[in-house]
Amino acid sequence: MSKILIRGAKVLGGEAQDVLIDGETIARVGTGLPADGATVVEAEGRILLPGLVDLHTHLREPGREDSETVLTGTRAAAGGGYTAVFAMANTFPVADTAGVVEQVYRLGKESGYCDVQPIGAVTVGLEGKKLAELGAMHESAAGVTVFSDDGKCVDDAVIMRRALEYVKAFGGVVAQHAQEPRLTEGAQMNEGIVSAELGLGGWPAVAEESIIARDVLLAEHVGSRVHICHLSTAGSVEIVRWAKSRGIDVTAEVTPHHLLLTDELVRTYNPVYKVNPPLRTERDVMALREALADGTIDIVATDHAPHPHEDKDCEWAAAAMGMVGLETALSVVQHTMVETGLLDWAGVADRMSFKPAKIGRATGHGRPVSEGEPANLTLVDPAYRGAVDPATFASRSRNTPYEGRELPGRVTHTFLRGRATLMDGKLA
Repeated sequence: MSKILIRGAKVLGGEAQDVLIDGETIARVGTGLPADGATVVEAEGRILLPGLVDLHTHLREPGREDSETVLTGTRAAAGGGYTAVFAMANTFPVADTAGVVEQVYRLGKESGYCDVQPIGAVTVGLEGKKLAELGAMHESAAGVTVFSDDGKCVDDAVIMRRALEYVKAFGGVVAQHAQEPRLTEGAQMNEGIVSAELGLGGWPAVAEESIIARDVLLAEHVGSRVHICHLSTAGSVEIVRWAKSRGIDVTAEVTPHHLLLTDELVRTYNPVYKVNPPLRTERDVMALREALADGTIDIVATDHAPHPHEDKDCEWAAAAMGMVGLETALSVVQHTMVETGLLDWAGVADRMSFKPAKIGRATGHGRPVSEGEPANLTLVDPAYRGAVDPATFASRSRNTPYEGRELPGRVTHTFLRGRATLMDGKLA
């Protein structure tokens, strides 16, 4: 394989250095490195990060290829600086057997744009009644370590306890979509002042917080790992903070959209803002930012949820919930966390690469930018400013809440084991 010399990049936002990639690994890191026939990438003023890792992506294949495929989703991931994504189980058929997770795993291998690690369903058919083949999925070629019924909550406490006990045997983790179903029947948006004024059914914060409180106690009782998907309320932050203070093995994620957008946007009745969990209040947004900064929330995960236009170009009540996010996530984090002084670029690397790779056991990802490490790297131009144009997305879907909004930063290069998947902002 050819050599690539990244010249003058600020590694994790620090001093400018040269990074020489030879084959699949980082051969040298230093200053004034000779090119010696290597392809040179001039990176003055740019930030070099370890390849980003998304613990929460919906690739929709098999079954909903009209909204996304593994190929289009991984192309979008590469465009956003990701070298590994975890694919959620709510496909058709559901990824609740070794056969389905191996299919998704093979499709990821064939795509070549980033590594795809399937997430296995906790229960058969996501129905919450019977545990899925957790052990078989773990022992399959896909080597599943993360299990989730995302899109639905594992609301039965006995089933949740059994899942936590089962995955403990092989170091797995249950990722919970925290939503008490009875408290959210007919919910269309966050329950609060705006929902009352608009007359839309409310999704109360307590529906999330009550499940998180139950599950951290179950994890403590069992001595297992639990991960909280798309945490969205200030109250949830306090519960996770309390649980960590007790030594409970809990991790949590926040989405980019919950770091920026509020339920005030629902006043437009534009279904692009309809998402689960819903956009919350400004107070919640600020609490989530602070919690991500202080480590209470461990990671940023996109919850990339593509939908075809007919599922969003309709009245609010009939619209599907979800937003695409892989191609805008890093820009939103730069805007909400870096430019506000809450995180530096090393902190971004921690929340978007090191920690998600650790939680999901993504071998070879979330590694330091140093000699001998796998060359999974992302190069960012932080000075770039531009309006989001969904027509340029690699994703098959266009349901972004940021259309026309100016956001900072642009991923210019992504390297997967030394091979450029994105070069000068263009997919390889």
